[in-house]
Parts: sequence; C-alpha cells; structure tokens
Amino acid sequence: MDLSEFVSDVGPNQPVSIAGLGTRGGPVDGVHTVMAPVGVESVQADEMTVRCGAGTPVEELDAALAAFGQSVAIAPSGTVGGALAVGHSGIRRLGYGPIRDTLLQAEFVNARGEIVKAGGPTVKNVSGFDLCRLLVGSRGTLGFIGEVILRTRPRSTYEQWFTTTDDPFALFPNLYRPTSVLWDGTTTWVLLEGDRRDVERQARGNGLRVGELPPELPTGGRWSVRPAELPGIIGSGEFVAEIGVGVVHHTLPAPSRPVDPAVVELHRRLKHEFDPDGRMNPGVDVLAAA
Repeated sequence: MDLSEFVSDVGPNQPVSIAGLGTRGGPVDGVHTVMAPVGVESVQADEMTVRCGAGTPVEELDAALAAFGQSVAIAPSGTVGGALAVGHSGIRRLGYGPIRDTLLQAEFVNARGEIVKAGGPTVKNVSGFDLCRLLVGSRGTLGFIGEVILRTRPRSTYEQWFTTTDDPFALFPNLYRPTSVLWDGTTTWVLLEGDRRDVERQARGNGLRVGELPPELPTGGRWSVRPAELPGIIGSGEFVAEIGVGVVHHTLPAPSRPVDPAVVELHRRLKHEFDPDGRMNPGVDVLAAA
C-alpha cells in the first residue's frame, strides 16, 4: 500500500491529530487532522494473516475475511487503526485474547514525518523491541499507524449466547473455553463457540438457556476490578462485568486511583523519545484515558 500521501499529510512539523469514524473519540480541536489509508490489501489465508490500511472499517475487514472463513479479534466497530490505538479489546477477549496480540506488523508515521516499520508478518521473524505492542493503546501519541498486518483466526462454525441467573463465579470453572462471560449483578450471559453438538451439550450440562444478545454496554466508564471486588459494586449503578477479564463497563466514571510516579515518568520519557515536540495528538493523556 502506498503511504506517501498519508506521510505528506502528516508532515514533519505542525501539530497534527488523526481521526477515524468517530466511534472512539474525535480529532483534537483546532489541530490539522489526517485520516489513515483505507482498504484490504491482501489476505494470506494459509498463513492466517491480513494486510490492510489502518483507516479500514472493522466491519469491512470482517466481511472480507468471512469469504475465507476467518476473522480478527477486534470488536466490529470503528476503524482498525482506531481500535488498535485505543487498545480496548472487545467482549470476546476471554476466548480470543487481548487486541494487542492481533497486531503482527505496523507501518506508522513518526513525529519526524518518517515511515517506520515495526514487527513482522509472522511471529517467528520478529526481533528487537516490540514496538507494535507499544503502539497499541498509545492513542496516536507515539505515531500514526498507516498500514498493518493482523493475525486472523478461524471463524467459528457455530456460536450461541446463553443466559442464566446462576452465580457466574461458580459457573465459570465448569465452562470449557467460553468466548465471553458477562454479568450485570443479576443475569449472566455466556457465549459458546464450536461444534453445535458440543455447544448444546455444554449448555445442557450447566443449565444454560438460549438467550438474546447481551445488553448494550454502559459507556460512562471502563473500570478495572479484581474478581473478589466485583460483588462490592452491586448497587453502585448499572454495569456489565466481563468475568475472567477484570473489565467492568459502568454508567459512572471509573474511581480515581493513584498512579505510580515511576509509571508516569516512564510514559513521559517514552513520549519524549518518540515525539519530543509533542506534535502527535497534542493534549491526549494516555494515562488519564486508560
């Protein structure tokens, strides 16, 4: 994919922000805004990888991969680059793993307006610092992703959401590789994938009922909660917890918590090394948004 126009648009000097479809926040106000290239460049079905522009809508990528019986572990909203920049995995993280493991290679524009390639098309040929994982969750403050190679996974032949009012913590050890387990303090939703007969057998064995899709996730705040602390949030407002992951989607902002000064200093040094003039997404605070 030709990134020359994207590089030219980012430039080497002025403050600049990057925008996608607006599902994860908009561009920085009053700052020159760019958009990453769009399009699925190639699908290597036998290698289980896909190359695409970072501005490609995730739904468009998913549709292209469906023809090969594959998918990517990225929630189906917004753009590929936006999902990686924010670093929030979807509700299938329990079964699919964190979003950072999806990114194999990235070509991004740094603060000097240069193209940098990080990672490699396969896991085995990567050496040196793992810049790909550093980019995931950086919210565009270290560089703007232009093109990526992603790890794909087989698309399940059958999947079904189930519900129960049983204690999710008592249920969890009896489930075999659930894709997702959600709980709102009253109802538990379980997503199972695989052969239909195996899924139905597991559901019967655990008293699960075929259910509708889980409720829309609250957007007030994204909390990080230890399993032992989850019962304590009942009554604090509406929430949906991802059991086995530690993420709680809540109607209220996440409670403030002290940040280790060493972590703050590490972030400051990294930002200075990558962007000493602070021109990439100026004003975006990665720690505050985490």
